[in-house]
Amino acid sequence: MAGNLSFEELKQGVADGSIDTVVAAIPDMQGRLMGKRFQAQHFVERAWQESHCCKYLVATDLEMTTVEDYASTSWAAGYGDYVMKPDLSTLRRLPWLEGTAFVLCDLLDHTSHEDVPHSPRAVLKKQLARLTEMGLTMTTATELEFFIFRESFEDMKDQQYQVMTPMSPYNEDYHIFQTTREEDVMRPIRNGLYGAGIRVESSKGEASAGQVELNIEYSDALDMADTHVLVKNAVKEMAWQNGRSVSFMAKWHHATAGSSSHIHQSLSDTSGKSVFYDPDKPHGMSDTMEHALAGLLTHASETTFFLAPYINSYKRFAASTFAPTTTVWSVDNRTAGYRVVAPDTAAVRVECRIGGSDLNPYLALASQIAANIAGIKGNLKLEPEFTGNAYRAAKSRGIPATLRAATEALRHSAMLREAMGDDVIDHYVRAAEWEQEDFDRVVTDYEVKRGFEQA
Repeated sequence: MAGNLSFEELKQGVADGSIDTVVAAIPDMQGRLMGKRFQAQHFVERAWQESHCCKYLVATDLEMTTVEDYASTSWAAGYGDYVMKPDLSTLRRLPWLEGTAFVLCDLLDHTSHEDVPHSPRAVLKKQLARLTEMGLTMTTATELEFFIFRESFEDMKDQQYQVMTPMSPYNEDYHIFQTTREEDVMRPIRNGLYGAGIRVESSKGEASAGQVELNIEYSDALDMADTHVLVKNAVKEMAWQNGRSVSFMAKWHHATAGSSSHIHQSLSDTSGKSVFYDPDKPHGMSDTMEHALAGLLTHASETTFFLAPYINSYKRFAASTFAPTTTVWSVDNRTAGYRVVAPDTAAVRVECRIGGSDLNPYLALASQIAANIAGIKGNLKLEPEFTGNAYRAAKSRGIPATLRAATEALRHSAMLREAMGDDVIDHYVRAAEWEQEDFDRVVTDYEVKRGFEQA
């Protein structure tokens, strides 16, 4: 997400009064933006060098709970500070917020000023460094799906999330008339993001009432992850500004389609030439691409937590819903967990269809890169292509059905421990454990409705 505002231009905007606020943020474990709003004059004088935030921002959950048993920080350790180091290459104006600029920050140790290993941006940067050592770069795009609702966020909360009205009354996949009804939200989103320097390609109706897909132009992996987190935040802000709400839950209702974040990925050499393409091979897939795809398949269960991080994420994996249930590969087949796109062209690539729109893009991309590298370095042999309806592939490798299963696969992943480090994997295993523990203690509406009288 290379910014469209230089530091000198920021200083000029502060001087002429057109910019009075700078939002400086880090991506947290959940892929949300956390940080501070600086008086712009103070930012250009001092805070552009560094600021500080509490360590618990990358040791917490969706509700900002101070979760026990993290090695990185705790009540016993006093919840000290990390350094927020602005990455000025991400500096940009936010057209939808008056007088506001935005910058992403890296999270550094307060003493050593080294990257905090488990911070999402650092996790991805470590895997990108491994690719660089191999003379490779990743090109990727993370599609985003979400639902738009007629009620505001405030209305939703006041009504305990019991009255939720999608913007459209019927399946709006590719539907022009129905999506016209959503233009009071989607037009400002497209134009606002484009004005912030984000290369929006299109928005379209998706496969359920009120569901939208937003497509952003592909980029390198760090740039794409930076873009992804800003887009999600911007969509929420602009929906709120228009009296609407949106949700990036993987499955907001059992009767609707889930919301995905498909990850398109390919590898290139330092000259920018794809190493996935070989015109003399079947489907144009080079030996390197076959090894990389074999790595993705071999380690699919181990990487699932980084694609599906919550209890709700696993409700999305259901037959005949365009969400996968098996980790097979197939050419242009939307029932497969891994789909080969643009076969027999220089744009041939892999689409991972497992991830939901609730994923953290830094962690998801890092895990995909690690699996690519494992396949290439191990010269892993690609299994035969699956053809047909993968929902009926009973003997094929299944996606972990629950968060518990995905957590155990992550815990015991030798590949990810070698790639990311034991400290990072243990940190996210604890995050996964907490999600399960917190859910297990709660009595759900389902249980009360089912058993109140009948039990």
